[in-house]
Amino acid sequence: MSEQVFSGAEVSLAEMLETRELRASRQTELLHKWPNASLLLATMNIPGPVKNSVVLSRVFSQMVAQIKEKLTDIHVLYKVEYDFKTGAEFYLLAEVSPVTLKEMMIDLEENFPCGRLFDLDIHYFADGLQSISRQDIDLSPRQCLICQRNAKECGRERRHSVEEMQAKIAEIIDKEK
Repeated sequence: MSEQVFSGAEVSLAEMLETRELRASRQTELLHKWPNASLLLATMNIPGPVKNSVVLSRVFSQMVAQIKEKLTDIHVLYKVEYDFKTGAEFYLLAEVSPVTLKEMMIDLEENFPCGRLFDLDIHYFADGLQSISRQDIDLSPRQCLICQRNAKECGRERRHSVEEMQAKIAEIIDKEK
């Protein structure tokens, strides 16, 4: 299964850096257009050189459907989905407080079967582009998929190999079927 999940075009570091810059530019542009809205940016947390594949795109689309369903009672101003070589991206602007939107997305991250594979980041304008973290709303940081320690610390310290993380991701996706 791991081979299918990660069979796709490899992405270079330069491409990832360029994508990160374009993503930040898109976020700023959208919040300039709707300065009182909260912005959701959904991406996947995929280690290694392959960031997108047929399987990953399918899982991403399933999460986007869950997001839309979760937000049926919220006034959505704008939404767009991209399926890039560097990974899928979903942007949604809504008339809801950033804290409320973050809480709703944390619920999806924790309760949707593949939710742990996603970053559902919330941004807003207040003296520039701001984001809201789990710690901002008194929640503990996300746990590592493999060892349950702080995910950011594991990533920073490279505690797990790309192969080990990819195997776990494939296992999570396989359970979803």
